[in-house]
Amino acid sequence: MNFTDILRTAIHALRGNWMRSALTSLGVIIGIAAVIVMVSVGQGTQREIDSLVSGLGSQRLDVSPGAGRGPGGARQGASSFYTLSEGDVDAIRSEIPEVQYVAGALRGNTQVVFAENNAATSWQGVQPDWFAINDWKIAQGDGFEAQDYSSAAKHVIIGETVRRELFGDDSGVGQTIRLGRVPFTVVGTLAPKGQGGFGQDQDDVLMVPLETGRRRLLGMMGLPPSAVMQIALTVTSADDLDYVQGEVEALLRQRHKIRPGDDDDFRVRNISEIVATRTATTNLMSKLLGAVATICLVIGGIGIMNIMLVSVTERIREIGLRMAVGAGPSDVRRQFLAEAMLISLIGGVIGIAIGVAGALLVGKFSELPVALNGQVVALAAVFSISTGLFFGYYPARKASQLDPIEALRQQ
Repeated sequence: MNFTDILRTAIHALRGNWMRSALTSLGVIIGIAAVIVMVSVGQGTQREIDSLVSGLGSQRLDVSPGAGRGPGGARQGASSFYTLSEGDVDAIRSEIPEVQYVAGALRGNTQVVFAENNAATSWQGVQPDWFAINDWKIAQGDGFEAQDYSSAAKHVIIGETVRRELFGDDSGVGQTIRLGRVPFTVVGTLAPKGQGGFGQDQDDVLMVPLETGRRRLLGMMGLPPSAVMQIALTVTSADDLDYVQGEVEALLRQRHKIRPGDDDDFRVRNISEIVATRTATTNLMSKLLGAVATICLVIGGIGIMNIMLVSVTERIREIGLRMAVGAGPSDVRRQFLAEAMLISLIGGVIGIAIGVAGALLVGKFSELPVALNGQVVALAAVFSISTGLFFGYYPARKASQLDPIEALRQQ
């Protein structure tokens, strides 16, 4: 029998019991669909992690206030106890040579108004290195001058989202806007960045000099002199990141007069820790989805094997007759193997369609990132064919080993 004869015979046999064949392929359909969704979500999450690393910088450390001690030794939250200062920033810059850039920052929320347009947004009071650390580039206009930082100038650089909401197609450079009740002059706009690694709009932001933020926008909060809410720094080489983290922690403990055994009043966050956490979550999710897909494929494969064994039992006389008129064991084996692979392949095609649709729906209606590509579909097709080949071989081999005479005697 040639390939065409084998395929025609397999199709005819499956059509005779099409409902049973459809139910048999159900496990393969679910398994292949799960494989596509699993791989798509896994690749999408990996892309998100890569984007997160790129956005935050693989050579970056962030220092934030920890929990301090209030009167009587009561522990206070980090948000109500400012433990970092510009002096810490200067000390890190001067005493740790491996540090490339370092800057302190303040932040808050405000209502920004221009003419009849207004928007709620966030602002950041920054030092000069903040732009290099966060890879912010000026799209139009200018950056801050040195005297802007020292004189608490009422100058502001606006993000793309704020520019679009306030000025439409105009750049807004040179215009006066109001942050709360304080008028500011727009001196530049930031190049757009789009969505961040945590899903936030990075362009919905305003930048002002650090001292401007402290005096003009946070004056009523009564911050300690020279306090900052965050210190960000980058190192020249990623290999020095762990070493610099240790040096920063030791330096700040010394400056803050923290005794051995006492808790730090600051936290140092390493980007590699964030990446490790996200990667671990992704791996766990992929393993769970992989386990579901594997179980479904195994169940589907066992179903194929079971139905093929039943088919062999039902068609013993047919097998004996084929052998009696000249069909060899290899012809019988190929026929039943073709039937098993055809069931699996049909289930795989349907599973691919459902999997692609499912991955698109997951990406649209959930927060999980999805990256669908042709390699995913090819992988699913390989799984489908492999399932039919693996689980169909034993029934096909059993059919090929039947004795023709004994087979013809079966009723």
